[in-house]
Amino acid sequence: MNPTPANDGVLTRLADTIDARHGADPAGSYVARLLAKAPDAVLKKIGEEATETVMAAKDGVADRIVSETADLWFHCLVMLSQYGLRPEQVLAELERRAGVSGIEEKALRKAEQRERHDDPSRENADDR
Repeated sequence: MNPTPANDGVLTRLADTIDARHGADPAGSYVARLLAKAPDAVLKKIGEEATETVMAAKDGVADRIVSETADLWFHCLVMLSQYGLRPEQVLAELERRAGVSGIEEKALRKAEQRERHDDPSRENADDR
Protein backbone atom coordinates (compact mmCIF):
# COMPACT_ATOMS: atom_id res chain seq x y z
CA MET A 1 0.00 0.00 0.00
CA ASN A 2 1.49 3.32 -1.07
CA PRO A 3 1.10 6.33 1.20
CA THR A 4 -1.63 8.70 0.16
CA PRO A 5 -0.98 12.46 -0.08
CA ALA A 6 -2.84 12.85 3.24
CA ASN A 7 -0.28 10.56 4.92
CA ASP A 8 2.75 11.99 3.16
CA GLY A 9 5.07 13.50 5.77
CA VAL A 10 2.89 12.68 8.76
CA LEU A 11 5.86 11.29 10.73
CA THR A 12 7.88 14.43 10.02
CA ARG A 13 5.05 16.73 11.06
CA LEU A 14 4.39 14.72 14.21
CA ALA A 15 8.11 14.70 15.06
CA ASP A 16 8.21 18.48 14.59
CA THR A 17 5.32 18.86 17.03
CA ILE A 18 6.99 16.53 19.55
CA ASP A 19 10.29 18.43 19.21
CA ALA A 20 8.45 21.68 19.93
CA ARG A 21 7.22 20.26 23.25
CA HIS A 22 10.73 20.10 24.75
CA GLY A 23 10.76 22.43 27.73
CA ALA A 24 7.01 23.06 27.57
CA ASP A 25 4.90 23.03 30.72
CA PRO A 26 4.30 19.39 31.73
CA ALA A 27 0.92 20.40 33.16
CA GLY A 28 -0.28 21.38 29.70
CA SER A 29 1.36 18.80 27.46
CA TYR A 30 1.42 15.02 27.62
CA VAL A 31 4.65 14.94 25.58
CA ALA A 32 6.28 17.54 27.85
CA ARG A 33 5.25 15.45 30.86
CA LEU A 34 6.87 12.34 29.36
CA LEU A 35 10.03 14.23 28.39
CA ALA A 36 10.28 15.79 31.86
CA LYS A 37 10.47 12.26 33.29
CA ALA A 38 12.66 10.84 30.53
CA PRO A 39 14.09 8.43 29.86
CA ASP A 40 12.20 6.15 32.25
CA ALA A 41 8.67 7.41 31.56
CA VAL A 42 9.16 7.27 27.79
CA LEU A 43 10.70 3.80 27.83
CA LYS A 44 8.00 2.50 30.18
CA LYS A 45 5.30 3.77 27.81
CA ILE A 46 7.00 2.08 24.85
CA GLY A 47 7.01 -1.19 26.79
CA GLU A 48 3.33 -0.81 27.67
CA GLU A 49 2.35 0.09 24.12
CA ALA A 50 4.40 -2.76 22.66
CA THR A 51 2.61 -5.20 24.96
CA GLU A 52 -0.79 -3.74 24.01
CA THR A 53 0.13 -4.02 20.32
CA VAL A 54 1.05 -7.68 20.74
CA MET A 55 -2.21 -8.36 22.60
CA ALA A 56 -4.22 -6.62 19.87
CA ALA A 57 -2.46 -8.69 17.23
CA LYS A 58 -3.17 -11.88 19.16
CA ASP A 59 -6.87 -10.90 19.24
CA GLY A 60 -6.73 -10.28 15.49
CA VAL A 61 -8.97 -7.21 15.52
CA ALA A 62 -7.71 -4.98 12.72
CA ASP A 63 -8.90 -1.65 14.18
CA ARG A 64 -7.23 -2.39 17.53
CA ILE A 65 -4.01 -3.50 15.83
CA VAL A 66 -3.87 -0.21 13.91
CA SER A 67 -4.75 1.87 16.98
CA GLU A 68 -2.21 0.19 19.25
CA THR A 69 0.48 0.36 16.58
CA ALA A 70 -0.19 4.10 16.23
CA ASP A 71 0.25 4.46 20.01
CA LEU A 72 3.50 2.50 19.87
CA TRP A 73 4.86 4.50 16.95
CA PHE A 74 3.91 7.77 18.67
CA HIS A 75 5.83 6.85 21.81
CA CYS A 76 8.79 5.71 19.69
CA LEU A 77 8.76 9.17 18.07
CA VAL A 78 8.88 10.71 21.56
CA MET A 79 11.88 8.50 22.37
CA LEU A 80 13.65 9.50 19.16
CA SER A 81 13.07 13.17 19.97
CA GLN A 82 14.39 12.65 23.49
CA TYR A 83 17.70 11.53 21.97
CA GLY A 84 17.79 14.20 19.26
CA LEU A 85 16.93 11.72 16.52
CA ARG A 86 14.38 11.98 13.73
CA PRO A 87 12.00 9.54 12.03
CA GLU A 88 13.72 10.36 8.74
CA GLN A 89 16.81 8.61 10.12
CA VAL A 90 14.78 5.47 10.85
CA LEU A 91 13.18 5.63 7.41
CA ALA A 92 16.62 6.00 5.82
CA GLU A 93 17.80 2.92 7.70
CA LEU A 94 14.76 0.97 6.51
CA GLU A 95 15.43 2.17 2.97
CA ARG A 96 19.07 1.07 3.29
CA ARG A 97 17.88 -2.39 4.32
CA ALA A 98 15.28 -2.68 1.55
CA GLY A 99 16.04 -5.48 -0.84
CA VAL A 100 18.53 -7.07 1.55
CA SER A 101 17.67 -10.47 2.94
CA GLY A 102 16.81 -10.21 6.64
CA ILE A 103 19.08 -13.16 7.31
CA GLU A 104 21.98 -11.51 5.46
CA GLU A 105 21.35 -8.14 7.13
CA LYS A 106 21.31 -9.70 10.61
CA ALA A 107 24.52 -11.64 9.89
CA LEU A 108 26.19 -8.42 8.71
CA ARG A 109 25.16 -6.58 11.89
CA LYS A 110 26.51 -9.43 14.05
CA ALA A 111 29.81 -9.37 12.15
CA GLU A 112 30.07 -5.60 12.62
CA GLN A 113 29.36 -5.98 16.35
CA ARG A 114 32.05 -8.65 16.66
CA GLU A 115 34.48 -6.44 14.78
CA ARG A 116 33.77 -3.51 17.12
CA HIS A 117 34.12 -5.79 20.15
CA ASP A 118 37.46 -7.13 18.88
CA ASP A 119 38.72 -3.61 18.09
CA PRO A 120 37.65 -1.18 20.88
CA SER A 121 38.93 1.80 18.86
CA ARG A 122 36.02 1.16 16.42
CA GLU A 123 33.29 1.29 19.10
CA ASN A 124 32.41 4.89 18.31
CA ALA A 125 33.22 4.71 14.60
CA ASP A 126 29.58 5.48 13.77
CA ASP A 127 29.80 8.68 15.82
CA ARG A 128 32.61 10.14 13.72
